[in-house]
Amino acid sequence: MIVLKAAQAEVLGTLQSVAGIVERRHTLPILANVLLRKTGGRIEFTTSDLEIQVRTHAELAGDSGNFSTTVGARKLIDILRALPAEQVVTLTAAQNKLTLQGGKSRFTLQTLPSDDFPLVNESVDFGPTFTIPQKMLRHLVNQVHFAMAVHDIRYYLNGILFIAEGKTLTLVATDGSRLALAQSPLEADVPSKQEVILPRKTVLELQRLLNDEDTPIEMRFASNQAKFAFSGMEFVTKLVEGKFPDYNRVIPKNRKNTVVLGRAPLLACLQRAAILTSEKFKGVRVNLEPGVLRIASSNAEQEEAKEELEVDYNGEAIEIGFNVTYLIDVLANMGQEMVKLELEDSTASTLFTVPDEAGFKYVVMPMRI
Repeated sequence: MIVLKAAQAEVLGTLQSVAGIVERRHTLPILANVLLRKTGGRIEFTTSDLEIQVRTHAELAGDSGNFSTTVGARKLIDILRALPAEQVVTLTAAQNKLTLQGGKSRFTLQTLPSDDFPLVNESVDFGPTFTIPQKMLRHLVNQVHFAMAVHDIRYYLNGILFIAEGKTLTLVATDGSRLALAQSPLEADVPSKQEVILPRKTVLELQRLLNDEDTPIEMRFASNQAKFAFSGMEFVTKLVEGKFPDYNRVIPKNRKNTVVLGRAPLLACLQRAAILTSEKFKGVRVNLEPGVLRIASSNAEQEEAKEELEVDYNGEAIEIGFNVTYLIDVLANMGQEMVKLELEDSTASTLFTVPDEAGFKYVVMPMRI
């Protein structure tokens, strides 16, 4: 049976959209496979790692009729990548094997039964559907993702908190030393507050799949799952269980010293200063005085970097230490020209915001230099 017949680029693009979650090595060999389910001229492509399930479909030529099987996802992608983009490829099924043919190239691949593929059992208690443009969700995720914890024993920090309440979607990420928050209005009112923590792997996969289009993404949250539908894709994921910290208590209010300056010049100064920090100690000293902001770093070899920026500031002099990576992360993930810093003293957290954009806040704790 001819399962599909189409241009290499079309088949490869469809496969790549679902294969991001597939691990090459897995305790269950079938999880390295993609599930192909053919109904007439329509083929569904499904992958799973038991935590996340991604599904898409395509209308590809081939024999009519119903058919399903599973085949190694990465192997199939590697073969398709090695073929010319304009090449028409044919996938044929016979005797528990799939044969991929393109021009004079021919590859025979082993399959595993589709009935053995462990599909995710979807929750029965999904809340209301709400939508937001894809590019807006992508923008929100990009504004906070870097503040997620990595392998923290406080497992609820290894992801992003999503809150849909009223007409506002809020995303929050923190690793305990810094916190990023981004908000956007929703088109319609969410009747009841929806609050979930998406795992780190889910966030990274969403970042990969979302595009800069105005097409909507539909979201639904349940007690143990989240579901996203966009651009012909269906994405279901388990959630991180646990109670996220009260982020509102962390965000400083009414800091008495504020300065607005160019994001790009500040980022460039910090990147240069970071060169002379060590792997173990990423600290930089920031001195803010009327009219000038100074940045300094040093290392165990007694090397030193000093940077200076002219700023419009008339407040009191402040010296404060930061992990330079935390500052570079936020500035590198912002697209705005200007950034606002709100400071208290050398021991209190600093608030980064964007002038004229109330929906973004970044809090970073000082470090002792």
